[in-house]
Amino acid sequence: MVVAATGFFDGVHTGHKRVLKLLSQIAAEQGKRSAVITFWPHPRSVLRQDASQLRLLSTLDEKRDLILSAGVDEVIVIPFTKEFSQLSTEEFLKEYLAKRYNVSTLIIGYDHRLGHDADMTPQKLMEISAEAGIETRLVDAFQLGESVISSTKIRRLIAEGRIVEANEFLGYRYQLTGVVVAGERLGRKLGFPTANMQLYNPLKAIPAFGVYAVTAEVEGRVYAGVCNIGIRPTVSNKESVSIETHILSFNEDIYGLDLKVSFLQKLRDERRFPSTDALVEQMKMDKVAALEIVSAAQSI
Repeated sequence: MVVAATGFFDGVHTGHKRVLKLLSQIAAEQGKRSAVITFWPHPRSVLRQDASQLRLLSTLDEKRDLILSAGVDEVIVIPFTKEFSQLSTEEFLKEYLAKRYNVSTLIIGYDHRLGHDADMTPQKLMEISAEAGIETRLVDAFQLGESVISSTKIRRLIAEGRIVEANEFLGYRYQLTGVVVAGERLGRKLGFPTANMQLYNPLKAIPAFGVYAVTAEVEGRVYAGVCNIGIRPTVSNKESVSIETHILSFNEDIYGLDLKVSFLQKLRDERRFPSTDALVEQMKMDKVAALEIVSAAQSI
């Protein structure tokens, strides 16, 4: 028998971790395995509900790693299809959770829906669960200060460049991961070589245009860095968005290697400077500011 929680768990934020903590506690008390039953891809991308605007806080691998690191025994991923979306709450509980996955206790977050039933109430859900032989535990909304924590809210904070707040809600530093690709080497010409990153998952939420204090991880080594996201208006007329990181105290050829950039704080907006000399002077100040922020964070 299994004690399970179900949901998309995008970002596995501090609210999710409250659910996971309760899940592990109940499983331990009952002497059973704990499992998270999640879905991929995101329902909005399958049902085309504003899919072009969809951005995610975590890839499937990142989500799985975060859940397992929280102490859960197993992550079960159900492929989300149009056919699957048509299941009623009763069908999902009885055919999937009870029969297929042998769930005896189900932990559900305050805003999570099971099945396509629009009129499903918590009381009705508990009644159907009982019929399927499943005990249901509902978890209230988790607040940080006066704000209810949700993946939607965190995505909005990241889109606005409010990284400090987003990280507080996540419980860790927001990350982008990709491969280092060849760029135009404009930064090198200015004395600030950058690693130009192509994301592994194009649906990952990208912070607002601007300059950020970050850490950059290459082959297991972590360095302080300055990341610019935007169109580089001072040195380029192109409209394509780039994610470029100047890695401090680093001068190696890393083309083709994995790069993980973790965001600590936004330093400033991206803007057009009157000259490249003015840009270079600002970049020098960005470098000093980023090093101070990263050093302070590492000393905590």
